[in-house]
Amino acid sequence: MADKAVTKHRRPGPWLAAVPLLLFVALAFGLPAIAMLDGALTVNGSYGLANLDASVHGAYRTALLGSLKLAATTAAIGSVLGLLLAQAVVTSRGKVLRESVLTASGVLANFGGVPLAFAFVATLGNAGVLTTRLGLGDHGWSLYSFWGLAITYLYFLIPLMVLTVAPALDGLRPQWREAALNSGASTWQYWRHVGIPVLLPTLLGGFVLLFGSAFAAYATAAAMVGSSVPLVTLQIADALSGNVLLGQENVALALSLDMVMVAALVMAVHLPLTRRSARWLA
Repeated sequence: MADKAVTKHRRPGPWLAAVPLLLFVALAFGLPAIAMLDGALTVNGSYGLANLDASVHGAYRTALLGSLKLAATTAAIGSVLGLLLAQAVVTSRGKVLRESVLTASGVLANFGGVPLAFAFVATLGNAGVLTTRLGLGDHGWSLYSFWGLAITYLYFLIPLMVLTVAPALDGLRPQWREAALNSGASTWQYWRHVGIPVLLPTLLGGFVLLFGSAFAAYATAAAMVGSSVPLVTLQIADALSGNVLLGQENVALALSLDMVMVAALVMAVHLPLTRRSARWLA
């Protein structure tokens, strides 16, 4: 019995299975984060806050606000349109339509970067197919603007919202709607007092997820608009490559630290909302 007790006491705990993952996270995320923090706080060989101060002033501040504005705008529009599309798919009786839309959403949500930029330039650019055929240029349309970039981002943000909110819509129990209708409530009253409150954590979580995706996007904007739309990701690339001013690498690291703080805030909001929606829809 004593030998069994000793063997049981010395048995490795379940946490040992997580050691490889923890080591990977430490190497892949921890070391770059430490290097970024060290560079952001390094000013002329000593530590200081000059780089962080520069990252929130002048052109860098304009770029940061531009990224926040673009992310908030596209996340709001993408959330509404994605919810409407997901609701139409979930309530439809066509199984083929549902599977097709969800499969396409899974593909399009991961379609970005240079291929997406090229596709939109060929379609809605100055010499694009739709631009020339519909005469959009005569009406002031320009793809290489804030709204042109916003429309491009919606191409992958709307499918991402569909994938996020469709399981929550599936989780709405038919008994809730039947009980509301049997009690004399209208469809609007059901959605106002039951459907929307239950879906609200998922909707807010989806908005935050879309916001983070748009805020961190780089390749599509870099290939399509260049410096015509001020974005913090483009400013980081310019500072690292010395396209504007030399010796601004540490300011770029400070800008990256700003983005990390925004991302941390996004995750701090997203995770509790996800857990709350899971309790309701389990």
